Amino acid sequence: MKFVIIHNSYQQPGGEDVVVSQERNLLERYGHKVVSYLRSNNEIGQMSRSRRLVMIKDIVYSEASKREILDLLRKEQPDLVHVHNTFMMISPSVYEACHEEGVPVLQTLHNYRLLCPAFTFSREGEVCEECVDHGLWRSVLHRCYRDSRLTTAALALTLQVHRARGTWNDRIDGYIALSNFARRKFVEGGLPSSKMHVKPNFVYPDPGARETPGSYALFVGRLSAEKGLRTLLAAWEKLITPIPLVVIGDGPLNGALRTHATARNLHSVEFRGWLSQAETRAAIKQAAFVITPSLWYEGFPMTIAEAFACGTPVLCSKLGGMEEIVVDRRTGIHFIAGSTEDLASKVEEAWRQPSLLTSMGREARHEYESHYTADKNYSLLMDIYHQTMSRSIQNRPAAFRERALPNLERA
Repeated sequence: MKFVIIHNSYQQPGGEDVVVSQERNLLERYGHKVVSYLRSNNEIGQMSRSRRLVMIKDIVYSEASKREILDLLRKEQPDLVHVHNTFMMISPSVYEACHEEGVPVLQTLHNYRLLCPAFTFSREGEVCEECVDHGLWRSVLHRCYRDSRLTTAALALTLQVHRARGTWNDRIDGYIALSNFARRKFVEGGLPSSKMHVKPNFVYPDPGARETPGSYALFVGRLSAEKGLRTLLAAWEKLITPIPLVVIGDGPLNGALRTHATARNLHSVEFRGWLSQAETRAAIKQAAFVITPSLWYEGFPMTIAEAFACGTPVLCSKLGGMEEIVVDRRTGIHFIAGSTEDLASKVEEAWRQPSLLTSMGREARHEYESHYTADKNYSLLMDIYHQTMSRSIQNRPAAFRERALPNLERA
């Protein structure tokens, strides 16, 4: 079968980009033809100031992206288009192109962008759902996206325009949420429950379970406010035991966090910066446990999936999908999101119980083998593709049905 993958990467690479690459490779390994339409927000840096101002209308609806996708669809004749992200160089106009060509569309919901202009459902270190409860204008009031009222307004306008046009309900044939928690949130926010599937992320290649206990605590991820790094360092100041902490990643708080750790004499904290995937997984295997102190709901953190694959337990915020993915006292330990006291207490508790860490590590590895391998994910993905195509095909032109039905029967 032939699929088109559409993705707009961010200026700083993240787990979402890893997932897109892994799914594309997964489909190709199983013999499918995959055509990628990729853009990047790094393109903004090459634009003049006047072009950036004009670009705001393209965030809402880009005619250029629509034409390019129409040309691509007519050339490739795919069986399905799988969209990951359209912000901000592509725009939702691509859904209209797919609809005009009669091609089924599946959208993975990596974050909460369709409900929250800031995409995180968080503000000032706390969960915030004001845009769902009171309207999108609240995001503009609070300048939720990068503290910019103009850019936030453009994002809010995009959501409002496409809600009014029926884009989310009528132009997308299926959605993938990364957890049951996320599915509930999107349905509460107005997306059709009948089109909502749940499929987690996966880890490939299998790194194999670690063979020896780890010797430090580990954070892996983007160094930004919603990830809870300030909570993490504040908790380390409260520790009685000098537990080593390794921080892997880069982001806007990199300099501030390093300065804070030096000023507070946190000599047990080591910042390693950005590492390759192989280096990161090696570090996970050498960790006693991974800490995910996020202050937002998260989608499905790749760090947790990778920790499970390595047989390393996870300490995580009792919040959103993380609470669902990490089973307390079985594959990790929960702590109250944003609470330095509770995080410090749980870290001390875990560090003092190597037998518990060993047991949770074994269970984490079992969880990976049961749910997060490439083969398991492929079966889930193809089932969702099949359901999406089946749902879409009955409402398509006769010519498309005649072409698509044989492929659908073989799927």
